[in-house]
Amino acid sequence: MTLPVDTLDSFDLDAAGERMVELIKRLYPLCRSITGDGVRQTLRGLQADLPLEISEVPTGTPVFDWTVPREWNIRDAWIKGADGAKVVDFTQSNLHVVNYSIPVRRQMSLAELQGNLHSLEGLPQAIPYKTSYYHEAWGFCLTHDQRESLADETYEVCIDSSLEEGALTYGECLVQGRRDDEFLFSAHVCHPSLANDNLSAVVVLHELARALRDMKLEYSYRFVFAPGTIGALTWLAQNEARLGLVRGGLVVAGVGDKGPLTYKQSRQAGAEVDLLIERQLRDMNVAFGVLPFTPDGYDERQYGSPGIDLAVGRLSRTPYGTYPEYHTSLDNLSFVQRESLEETLEALLRLVVAFDSSPRYRNPLGRGEPQLGRRGLYSAWGGHRDSNIKERAMLWLLNYSDGKHCLADIAERSGFDEELLAEVAQTLVQHDLLLDV
Repeated sequence: MTLPVDTLDSFDLDAAGERMVELIKRLYPLCRSITGDGVRQTLRGLQADLPLEISEVPTGTPVFDWTVPREWNIRDAWIKGADGAKVVDFTQSNLHVVNYSIPVRRQMSLAELQGNLHSLEGLPQAIPYKTSYYHEAWGFCLTHDQRESLADETYEVCIDSSLEEGALTYGECLVQGRRDDEFLFSAHVCHPSLANDNLSAVVVLHELARALRDMKLEYSYRFVFAPGTIGALTWLAQNEARLGLVRGGLVVAGVGDKGPLTYKQSRQAGAEVDLLIERQLRDMNVAFGVLPFTPDGYDERQYGSPGIDLAVGRLSRTPYGTYPEYHTSLDNLSFVQRESLEETLEALLRLVVAFDSSPRYRNPLGRGEPQLGRRGLYSAWGGHRDSNIKERAMLWLLNYSDGKHCLADIAERSGFDEELLAEVAQTLVQHDLLLDV
């Protein structure tokens, strides 16, 4: 046990909050996508004060059932009216162009143009976020008010983009502990100017990695910043041989809004990460929700997919798709709350402290329940009113001490106090029935 449990007492959460807000402001203008220079610029922004290793995986690389797509970049885009004035301008908002739009330069009537326009009638002042990743198309997004105001005339349309052989880019940072076994944190970096979905998670994990670098850790902690779906799958495919080191993990997404923290369980519902994060949220005495695993959402579904099946849950706030600002220009810098970022960071720090500092034991006998009577361990606390409680605690410890469950995990499962379990564990260690791992 190397990480002090009073780590949070010495951590300046207020200064961390200020750094996270400033980083969001710097990254917000960049036009990110699943490939391209926007992702590279974002990762270089994180690399400025974090030892982030950036990987480039070439177009055409097989990734399980997928293939790394062509690389997309955009320089400019606009729609000009008959008078030459821009009625839609990419430089005003990178959400104005359907992400991954193929290049186009032509004139067309309003009737023709309407088939390539996207707006939200129910949110007439919001620009929607749309993509065309895996089929060639083009389009513009604009507010419904803008769309309704377009005159019936001829328009000049330009999307100065490229879709070419290139690479998919992702970044990762390993904070090495005494052990090579890892805990995985992951955030997607493929959305353009959307502050909550995805930048809130990016800056929280960036700050968490910075904090852990200065700590003496038992376990190692890996931070992956990759495009959604294809990026996570690419990282998994590139690292398949070492996935056995991953003891658990969290996808972090959408953690900057005012909603309560919401934890989505891993595919292995009841895994150590599921119990530990829920315990930290309870101990923080904040409102939170818990959702069961479902094979949709963010990249928890990739880390928990068949044949991979890592114990990776997801920490968010208001679930995706359930708030009106989601995937619109309303998800802007004013939508993200500094207090929400700080609270999320605190929860993650608490999780690391619990995961890293709680002892783990291994039952050296390997198979079957040991015969406790001949060792004098039944009624070892004879005469005590709580002897039966301690004997039951002993059985929980012997059953779950396989090196995969820490003491805090066993406390959650059993309902026993962690201090009681620690006391009983020492008795079992003295009888050579538990070994520290």
